[in-house]
Parts: sequence; C-alpha cells; structure tokens
Amino acid sequence: MVQSSLPSLATPRLTLRAPRLQDASRLADLANDPGVARMTTGIPHPYAADDAEAFLEHMARLDTARDAVFAIEANGAGFIGLLGFQPGEWGAPEAGYWLGRPFWGRGYMTEALRAAMSWAGGAWGKRFVRAGHFADNPASGSVLIKAGFLYTGDVLPRFSVARGEAAPTRMLVWLA
Repeated sequence: MVQSSLPSLATPRLTLRAPRLQDASRLADLANDPGVARMTTGIPHPYAADDAEAFLEHMARLDTARDAVFAIEANGAGFIGLLGFQPGEWGAPEAGYWLGRPFWGRGYMTEALRAAMSWAGGAWGKRFVRAGHFADNPASGSVLIKAGFLYTGDVLPRFSVARGEAAPTRMLVWLA
C-alpha cells in the first residue's frame, strides 16, 4: 500500500489528506520558520523548496501499513501543516505534527489529531500510539492531552535537527 491510498478525513474546519507534490511551495514557506522547525525532531532550518519536494516524494512511497502522513488543510486557507505516524519503539506508531505559525492557537491541531486518532484506532487498527513533545513546548502537550493521550512519566532526550541538539521530551501514550 502506498501513501496515496490514505483516506481523506474531514472535520468541521479541516481536511486531512495525503500530501501532494503541489504542496511543496506552501510546505517550504511554513516549515522555514525557526519557531516551527525547533519544535520538531526532523525539520532542518533553513528549510528550502528542494527539502519540501524531496520530503513529499518520499511520502508518496510510504507503506501505510507502517507509516501514514496527512497534509492538513484548513477551510479557506489551504495547506497549513502535517500530521503523521511512523514506526516507533515497542512496535507502536509514534504520532508527530506541526502547523505553520499563522495557524497556532486556533485549535486546528487538536481537531486534526482527534480525527487522525479516530482513524488510527478504527480503520488503521492501531491500539497503542506514542507521542512526545519538547518540554519547552507545553502547547503541544495540551494538544495531545485534548486528543486523549496520557503522560507516561518518561522524559527522554530527543534530537532536533533545527536545534542541533537533543531536548528533553515528555512522552505520552494513547490507547484505543
């Protein structure tokens, strides 16, 4: 199964869908914000159009039995960020996400993550999902809690490409 076989998930304000190469320009613009990149493990800064195109080409080849990445579109605003699952420790997928700065603080990520978790626990058949947020990003922790995740008590060092170093990461779990 390839990434393009992902379903489209609709919420009152959002559509979650497979990323497309046409998202590259907007992806590069939004991800090339040091405040966005620093709160992720894998986004470098600076982030160029070539980085976005390479990322999207890789996403098109994912096996959705193991990985799933959704582009997040807001009604009237188009592409605003990404939400995905990748294989993690203990055989459970790990959720990760980011939004462009203009879309912070509007409840979009909570809405997107709730839809994605409903899909993950239903059609995708996952019963256990992990996630983490950098300790200096409590807003992300609030998103995870609102989507049904619980803190495990573990704080692990996770490397951030944009930071160039590991940062303390508070770990959470979601159970279907």
